[in-house]
Amino acid sequence: MPRVRARVVVAGKVQGVYFRASTEDEARSRGLTGWVRNNRDVEVEAVFEGEQAAVEAMIAWCHRGPPAARVTNVTVTWEEPRGDRGFTVRF
Repeated sequence: MPRVRARVVVAGKVQGVYFRASTEDEARSRGLTGWVRNNRDVEVEAVFEGEQAAVEAMIAWCHRGPPAARVTNVTVTWEEPRGDRGFTVRF
């Protein structure tokens, strides 16, 4: 199946609520590759690459995040797949 890649920026109460760790767990459970990190402007940014249905499911998850998160906005930019391997948390 063809792979897709999405860059996602999540705003709201998303830092200090285990958003990155939860994103890593969710992405790996869906077989996605990419990364997640905190941005300096209190947003979380992530890149998800994999089958389209799995990437779309991950984007839907980002709209709610882990239980302590309060998501106010999610911005998605579609990119060309790069063949990433694994999923990591960037610092």
